Amino acid sequence: MRGHKNTSGVSRRPAVLHLVCIAAFLSLFVFAIQSSFFSGDRSLDLYKEEIRTLSNFQFSVQQCVANRGLGLTAHIIDHCKLTLKFPPGTNSTWYNEQFKIFEPLEYHYDVCDAILLWEQYRNMTTVLTREYLDTRPDGWLDYAAKRIAQLGTDKCYNQTLCEEHLNLILPAKPPFRPRQFKTCAVVGNSGDLLKTEFGKEIDSHDAVIRDNEAPVNVKYAKHVGLKREFRLVVRGAARNMVKILNGSTDEVLIIKSVTHRDFNAMIKNIPNPVYLFQGIVLRRGAKGTGMKSIELALSMCDIVDIYGFTVDPGYTEWTRYFSTPRKGHNPLQGRAYYQLLECLGVIRIHSPMRAQRKQDWSDVPSREMISRAHAAALRLKRGQGPGQFGSCKVWGNIDTNNNGPISGSSDMSEVRKYSNYNKWEVMPFESLRKEARDHFVQMEGVSLYKMDGNKLDDLVCVRHSSKSEV
Repeated sequence: MRGHKNTSGVSRRPAVLHLVCIAAFLSLFVFAIQSSFFSGDRSLDLYKEEIRTLSNFQFSVQQCVANRGLGLTAHIIDHCKLTLKFPPGTNSTWYNEQFKIFEPLEYHYDVCDAILLWEQYRNMTTVLTREYLDTRPDGWLDYAAKRIAQLGTDKCYNQTLCEEHLNLILPAKPPFRPRQFKTCAVVGNSGDLLKTEFGKEIDSHDAVIRDNEAPVNVKYAKHVGLKREFRLVVRGAARNMVKILNGSTDEVLIIKSVTHRDFNAMIKNIPNPVYLFQGIVLRRGAKGTGMKSIELALSMCDIVDIYGFTVDPGYTEWTRYFSTPRKGHNPLQGRAYYQLLECLGVIRIHSPMRAQRKQDWSDVPSREMISRAHAAALRLKRGQGPGQFGSCKVWGNIDTNNNGPISGSSDMSEVRKYSNYNKWEVMPFESLRKEARDHFVQMEGVSLYKMDGNKLDDLVCVRHSSKSEV
C-alpha cells in the first residue's frame, strides 16, 4: 500500500509542474502580444507627425481626383492607401484573356510607395552607360548580355564581343542630366489627338518626346506639333525608322529594350544620337512605351506634360492618330494610374475633354506639399535613416582621367562619324541650366541608376570627380 501511494505522489508532481510551465508560457505569450501592441502604439505615436502629414496629403490627392478625374473618385483607406473608382455604369470593354475577366472599375494604390518611386526618378539617369556596367558587380557578365539580342549566350563570357555590340549606343557617362529641361511634352499616339489642336502648345516645350513610328509632318502639325527632340522606339520599329526620321538628324533615338543586328545596321548609317533605355521594369498600373517615355522625361525635366494617352473614358478600342484602330493596353487601368500620377504632381494631363477649358493646376498638390509628403514617407520607411543616398546598394567612382570614348565604333559610316551625339556627350557643365547645375551640386556629383525591378532600395550610385565635370 505504502509503495503504491508513493508512486502516485511522484506521478502527480510532474503533472503539476507541467501545468505550471504551460501557465508560464501562456503568460509570456500574452505579455509578448501586449508588448508588441504597445510597442506598435509607441511606434505610431513616434511617427504621428509623419502620419498627419501623409493624411493631409491624401486629402489633397482626394480633392484633386474629384476636381480633375472626370468622374473618378478617390477613397482613402489610411495615410498611405487609397482606392480609385470609376463611376457606376462605366463601360468596361477591355477583356483580359489570361484571367477571363473584364477590366475592373476600381484600383488600389499605395501613395507612399508611389511618391517615393516617382520622386526618385527625378534624381536618376535612365540611359544605359559604360559607367553603370563597369560599376555594377555583374554589369558586364550578366546584365549586358540581357540587353543584346541574338548574342547566342546568356552571359558575356567574352566582354570584347559584348562591347562591340553595345559600343554604338553606350556613352561613357549619362548624356542627359536631371533638371536639364524645364518643360517636356510626352506625346502619345492616341487617336484622341485628332480631336485637339495642341500642336503649338506641344512645340512650346523645351523638349518633346515621341514614341515609335508616330509621324511628325504638316498633315498632323496642328494636332501633335512639329518639334522633335527624343523618340523612344521598340525593336519592331527599326526597319521603318529611317523613313520616320525623314531627315531629322538631331532627334535622339532611345531603344526601349534590347539592341540587335537590325538596329545596329540602321544606326551606322544615320547621324542621329542613339542610346539604350536602361530597362527598368515598371508594374505599377500602366504599361507600354508611353509609360517608359514618362520615366525618361521625369529623369530630365522639371515639368512633364502628357498628350495623346487616351486618358478619358468613353472609348471601346485603342486608336492611333495615324493608323487604323488596334488592340492596345488596358484603358481603364492606365487612365486611373495616370490620374493618380497627375495628383501626385508627377505629370500634367492634357486631353480632348480639357481642351476647351483653361488649364488650372492649383488643385494639384504643390511642390512644397509633395516634398513634405515625400520626406514623411521616407522617414516612415527608413526610420530616421541615411538621407538622399539611403537607397544606394552599390557604390562606384569615376576616375577623372578615365571618362572613356563617346558612343561609336571603328566601322561607322562617314555619316555616323559626324553624328550629333557629340553635343550631348561632351556638353560642358557650364552650358546646363542653373537648376541642373544646382542639382548636381546638391547630389554631390553622384549619378543614380536603378538596378532591377520595382524595389526602391536597389540603386547603383556612381560618384564623379567635380573637377572632371565643372
